Amino acid sequence: MKRREFVTGALAGTALASLQAFATLPQAESNFAGEASVSFDTSNPLLNKRYQSALDLLASNIVRLPGYAEPVLIEGSEYHGIWLECAPQEGLVYSAIRPEIARNNHMAFFALQREDGQIPCNLRAAGIGLGQIQMVVPIAATAWELAQKTGDATLLEVAYISCTRWDAWLRRYRDTRHTGLCEGFCTYDTGHDNSPRWVGIPNSCPDHDARKCPPVPSLPRLCPDLSATVYGGRIALAGMARALGKEHEADRWLEDAQSIRATILKRLYDTTDACFYDVDAQNRFVRVRGDLLTRVLGEHVVDQQLFETIYRRQIHNPRSFWAPYPLPSIALDDPAFVRPIPRNSWGGAAQALTALRAPRWMEHYGKPADLAHLMLQWIAALLRASDFHQQMDPLTGIFTDGAPGYSPSALILFDFTWRLAGVRAVDGDIEWNIRPALAGDRAVFRLRIAPHLIAELRYGAGRAELLLNNHTFCKISGIVRLLTTRNGKLLSATGIGSQCSSVSLQPTAGSKRQISVEPNRTVPLT
Repeated sequence: MKRREFVTGALAGTALASLQAFATLPQAESNFAGEASVSFDTSNPLLNKRYQSALDLLASNIVRLPGYAEPVLIEGSEYHGIWLECAPQEGLVYSAIRPEIARNNHMAFFALQREDGQIPCNLRAAGIGLGQIQMVVPIAATAWELAQKTGDATLLEVAYISCTRWDAWLRRYRDTRHTGLCEGFCTYDTGHDNSPRWVGIPNSCPDHDARKCPPVPSLPRLCPDLSATVYGGRIALAGMARALGKEHEADRWLEDAQSIRATILKRLYDTTDACFYDVDAQNRFVRVRGDLLTRVLGEHVVDQQLFETIYRRQIHNPRSFWAPYPLPSIALDDPAFVRPIPRNSWGGAAQALTALRAPRWMEHYGKPADLAHLMLQWIAALLRASDFHQQMDPLTGIFTDGAPGYSPSALILFDFTWRLAGVRAVDGDIEWNIRPALAGDRAVFRLRIAPHLIAELRYGAGRAELLLNNHTFCKISGIVRLLTTRNGKLLSATGIGSQCSSVSLQPTAGSKRQISVEPNRTVPLT
């Protein structure tokens, strides 16, 4: 994402009291210069109904929790609170609708940070949790992306201070073996409830204190996903430091990031299986092939060459992770896969959180068509479902019975609908995803990109019309992603269909063009 101009505030020093004071500022104090409004209408009655249900559910899951004054988007269902592993990213996805809620989903954690630097693992009606670290997507990464999107200087500065202190806490208390990696002490550290990855290991730390490792001989473990989260956080901290004019600190963060990355690849990757594993206290691999693999990919730890090996042998392998409804939390062909699938199980079920995180790495590694398949399967399953639930069987797409009202699943329906067939602002340009069959006839996606710039995508009769500020600049047929500048100049076309797509382009200021685009391939149009 291109860096926005920030008007830096007067955040003084790094004292905890100062940090908490800024973290609890009323939302009106922040600068939401990048605020975007979205609307979607379609003649497809089922999609229209379920899409509106998702928005209604998300709105109902915005509440105030004890300990933090501003409203936040909670997990929903049976989880009445926010968790560090997911709430910041969920807020980021929801920022297209209400950026102030996205801000609050970050600031709540920063405001409640302990004096020693520990960020609580959750905030619930019963209070804050400190018994595990429970991190997946780095809060530094989502805060940095949100700050760039909104131009929010206070968020940038608060996040930099808070995440710096959090990194220091992890170095102090979660590197007891002095490897430079991040250690797992308990099941909830990675949020892998009921997973065979952690069989025999306590759910949380002794005395609900994440600094204490349970007295289990195989602990602590060196964890690829926790270490990848630290890596991704440091990459984000480098970006924040540069935006704040701290060039020397930015260089140090990049050095530290590369150090932990090299150690992850050296100690936690098994070339025989093309998989990342935990390493126990006896330096043995814990050979359970699970979705921790996708979490390492989520922080872009591996280069493209290694990614292609892992993708071919594991992720895109229909016997392993590329199930009919991707992605299972344990590989289909791993002996540890748990059946029948119980509730809240990371022992095999395809989890909404894993799907919601998929765009973070599948786009980065150049698999937009495969991502589209994953998204279409989730949309299909959600359209059949009676409500928004946490998980489904990766073979059948049937959701596990349980409490309804799960925010991540509602966010999937919202986010994936726009990624599959809508218009998005990306790195200063505009991305138009053309997919008439999903959108339905007479469907309209409308996105306010800037105060005086509205992008609109209209469907009808199997074709799409692209508009900027109510002026049509191109008509198109076929399944394809177009990238344009903000004034409508065509830049590229990318294959997002399951097979080669024949595309017809008719710019209003130019001649008609016919192109063919293979899946996951990009064709320049300039």
